[in-house]
Amino acid sequence: MPAFPKRYADIVARLRVPCGFVMVGAFAWFSRPTVQWLAMGLPISLAGLALRAWAAGCLAKNEELAVRGPYAYTRNPLYIGTLLVAAGLAIGSRSLGLGILFALVFLVVYLPVIQIEEQHLRKLFPDYESYFSAVPQLWPRLTPVPRGKAGGFRWRLYLRNQEYQAAAGWAAGVAWLLWKALA
Repeated sequence: MPAFPKRYADIVARLRVPCGFVMVGAFAWFSRPTVQWLAMGLPISLAGLALRAWAAGCLAKNEELAVRGPYAYTRNPLYIGTLLVAAGLAIGSRSLGLGILFALVFLVVYLPVIQIEEQHLRKLFPDYESYFSAVPQLWPRLTPVPRGKAGGFRWRLYLRNQEYQAAAGWAAGVAWLLWKALA
């Protein structure tokens, strides 16, 4: 896979935060939730949030290659978790347009970011290629790649990676949907 030019990487990196704000605004404006749709979407988004939490607690960024926990099934559990959170909230919001917007942002912003991060990991960790060959990028394996027992979930990593911010954002989104559905 060809390396992205630094200029492109910088543009994509800068797009992540503004796209997040656009998605929050669109979510607030276009959501039309009902209790029934929330009952379908919230379990999906909660599963995504749990996956993100598990992954964040196994990730010591730039210090060691994450190969245990959810990283034994897929190289990008944080992004899969994000996709599940967004999909669940889009379902709960009862808006096809929001689902399409989230999918477009994932394709245009997050997929290139995944490739850029993989280029970084190749440079940082000499053993990345064997991990890359054994573990799929997004679609998880059914069985984990055995990598030993050490290095599982650690609360200090969850906190250092500030994953509680995702939980707070999820709670705010759910509160907004509940308020709109019951109003």
